[in-house]
Amino acid sequence: MGLDVFGIGEHYRKEFLDSSPAIILAAAASRTNSIILTSAVTVLSAADPVRVFQNFATLDLISKGRAEMVVGRGSFIESFALFGLKLEDYDDLFSEKLGLLLKIRESEIVNWSGQFRPALHNQAIYPRPFQKKLPIWLGVGGTPASFVRAGTLGLPLMVAVIGGETHRFRPLVDLYRKAGEEAGFAPEELKVGLHSLGYVADTTEEAIAEYYPGYAEMFTRIGKERGFPPVSRERFNAQNGASGALLVGSPEEVAEKILRHSNSLGGISRFTFQMDAGIPHEKLMKSINLIGKSVSPMVNDLVKD
Repeated sequence: MGLDVFGIGEHYRKEFLDSSPAIILAAAASRTNSIILTSAVTVLSAADPVRVFQNFATLDLISKGRAEMVVGRGSFIESFALFGLKLEDYDDLFSEKLGLLLKIRESEIVNWSGQFRPALHNQAIYPRPFQKKLPIWLGVGGTPASFVRAGTLGLPLMVAVIGGETHRFRPLVDLYRKAGEEAGFAPEELKVGLHSLGYVADTTEEAIAEYYPGYAEMFTRIGKERGFPPVSRERFNAQNGASGALLVGSPEEVAEKILRHSNSLGGISRFTFQMDAGIPHEKLMKSINLIGKSVSPMVNDLVKD
């Protein structure tokens, strides 16, 4: 369809089937030739970095160098109880495990010790990936420390803007770039991606009519768990307005909005659509077709202009 990248999330809830994203992506690797295959995100806080690296190195070998991962802390907490972890260790777990994952990426022989996992002494970790350096993006929400951490480590940044107004994240992206520059990384190394809810149909009216019911049901249900009010059409319309985070509309409208979001963040190198709002499969397939065949070429043409 002309898309550059396809990602699978990681959840531990009944309504999702993606608790083992590397296996799903490996199945995709066997049926594709060029598309990048990534996690979106790998919930690193609840995982063993050794197994995460081995799984994605294996995926990289199967796909002949098309694997990536976006690592983050996730937006749900079920994995903590499932794997016997303490929620109060939320940030410490992620920080330690990210450090180990990056160490494994750099060297096949690892010496490491930490608080949450047995130490590694001259331990060889295999397999090694097809790519010399397996791409690892850092997925972030709205915590300034997360943006600074990504910059300090020189990791490409994937900003998940699921609600609100995208331009309000510019100060945080600037923090990332400043931290990366101070750590000695070149601007071209400090890539920024944007991940937002989106859906494309032939017309904006059609896109909203098909997308809103599933969106309202899903986010009302999740909001109830977290003490938020039900989704309203008025709020949805505001989120789908000129500066809102949602990208639901015609190919022309969505392409122009991606470019506006990119400009508001000082330039992005990747945009990914989150498409899981209870849309029937055949409509999702049509939307993917429109994104690949219409939206992507329009965005590329607008960037050239």
